[in-house]
Amino acid sequence: MTYQSTTRAPRAGWLLPTGLIVLSVIPVLAGAIRVTELSAGAEITTANERFFAAPVPVVLHIVSASVFSVLGAFQFAPRLRRRRPGLHRAAGRILVPAGLLAALSGLWMTLFHTLPVGDEGLLTVFRLGFGTAMVVSLVLGLAAIRRGDIARHRAWMTRGYAIGMGAGMQAVTQALWLAAVGTPGQLTRQLLLGAGWAINLAVAEWAIRRSRRGRRPAPVGA
Repeated sequence: MTYQSTTRAPRAGWLLPTGLIVLSVIPVLAGAIRVTELSAGAEITTANERFFAAPVPVVLHIVSASVFSVLGAFQFAPRLRRRRPGLHRAAGRILVPAGLLAALSGLWMTLFHTLPVGDEGLLTVFRLGFGTAMVVSLVLGLAAIRRGDIARHRAWMTRGYAIGMGAGMQAVTQALWLAAVGTPGQLTRQLLLGAGWAINLAVAEWAIRRSRRGRRPAPVGA
């Protein structure tokens, strides 16, 4: 019985990081395809001409977001944090700049790229709002760890990571809608993309609150 408990615990600790890596597969692959198109000089179309017009922020966004999503998943492995705290801190020194670069380049593209039909209006508001929230979360997370506030550091970094993983959840929301209803209209598509960020943040807040409840001291006499 003891042997089973000790073998199950490490496996359970890797379930969340594994799930996060799986969630990031689609956006990472899509980003790799986009970088390949830009480097190989693919045919310019109305769908990709804005990327060829300003490729640097596109490449920076794809590379930094890929590093942030994949490497960040391992920060949620409790066994790794406990046994290799130095590795956790080293990864954090990579993740914060990568996350900030991903968010800021995304904001730049939203503001200065010529957006295709269907990406303006509400979706622009979503991108600006969640992109700014990601920057704020990462900055507050960095400030918290610099003053030794581990609980707030974890909370803000969890929020920032949740926003950064929005593209993965957006692939899920759109796939589910497509399977259940069919091709979404313009407004529905924008709402589905917004829902991807909102769902991730809701799960992050639930996890943060659950973690805080778990750390509360037991009442006297309990």
